[in-house]
Amino acid sequence: MDKQELGAFLRSRRERLRPEDVGLPSGPRRRTPGLRREEVAVLAHISTEYYVRLEQSRAPRPSGEVLAGIAGALRLTDTESDHLHVLAGTAPTRTGLHRRDVRPSILALLERLPQTAGFVTSAVYEVLAWNDLAAALMENFAELTPEDRNLARRAFLSSPDKSLYGISDAAEFKDHVVMGLRAAMTRYPTDPAVTSLVEDLREGSAEFTRRWERHDVQASPMLTKTFQHPVVGEITVDCDALTLTDRDQHLVLYTAPAGSPSAEALALLNVLGVETFKAL
Repeated sequence: MDKQELGAFLRSRRERLRPEDVGLPSGPRRRTPGLRREEVAVLAHISTEYYVRLEQSRAPRPSGEVLAGIAGALRLTDTESDHLHVLAGTAPTRTGLHRRDVRPSILALLERLPQTAGFVTSAVYEVLAWNDLAAALMENFAELTPEDRNLARRAFLSSPDKSLYGISDAAEFKDHVVMGLRAAMTRYPTDPAVTSLVEDLREGSAEFTRRWERHDVQASPMLTKTFQHPVVGEITVDCDALTLTDRDQHLVLYTAPAGSPSAEALALLNVLGVETFKAL
């Protein structure tokens, strides 16, 4: 049970709700945002004293019934409810190291995908494998150290002249990174690669810290993305991220509708390759 994180998560979810969101009257002007603790306790059918102790990181481990009541009171999504159970220590937690080895079948698949930029990321956003088109679209990952291939570091710790490949949804991507790393911290609490990455980001980026302290754990899916490429210009792609459950990795695929200008641009990049432009 991670009492500190559990208390912080509960506070963050309570403060985002308005009384009318849960069928309560607004009443007089409130001094702080969100629901009152006693309101959450009533909705969850638990004592106010116990709920207050949970938020203050002083309570013993709550039961599954209590957590279900709190999840309902705070209108948690399925993802947020799962996160709540992990923090409370009532869900299985990985205590080893996150995996960085990619299945040979996935490596072979990357090379066989036609007109598709594909790459594999770890649980902490390190690019582990990629095909030639992904390198041509983004950058030549083969020339980078594992640390420099980490998209979380690129998003928050890169110098201003190194953008996120000119993508149109940089802000949304940063939200995904923060939420993904928070989830990874609950799954790998003893993995130094995970904890040190989060520590570096919190120390080096005020922007990351602001997002981290919101305690969000779920984002809307990114269905399309537009790149500003230094050679072929604007490319809009469909985004599909497939979870490789056994290794806690993601296979990310970028494609464009057949016959579209973006598909033609991808085809041109496929011919030009990674050596025809200087990576951003």
